[in-house]
Amino acid sequence: MVRHYGMFQFHPEITPVQIDECFSEMRGMVGKIPGLLSMEHGPYESSEGLNDGFTHGFVMTFSSQEARDAYLPHEEHERVKEIVVPRLARVIVFDFEVP
Repeated sequence: MVRHYGMFQFHPEITPVQIDECFSEMRGMVGKIPGLLSMEHGPYESSEGLNDGFTHGFVMTFSSQEARDAYLPHEEHERVKEIVVPRLARVIVFDFEVP
């Protein structure tokens, strides 16, 4: 399995409704992209203050590295990126394999 973890910082003018739309579209990829098993997300919720301005995070689980690699150029992923990416001031994505 592969975990695809990311953090978002939205542009200041992006509304909570638009943020919800982003994550709804991202959740909607599960079942449409082969090997994308799950997607979880939420806002930063810690008193540590180590989020460096990032306000939301997500974790996607893929069945394999091959499934993750096929997801990257998948037409559904490209469609969702057209909605999400313009709303982002910053993004970090980090993948790791789970034994």
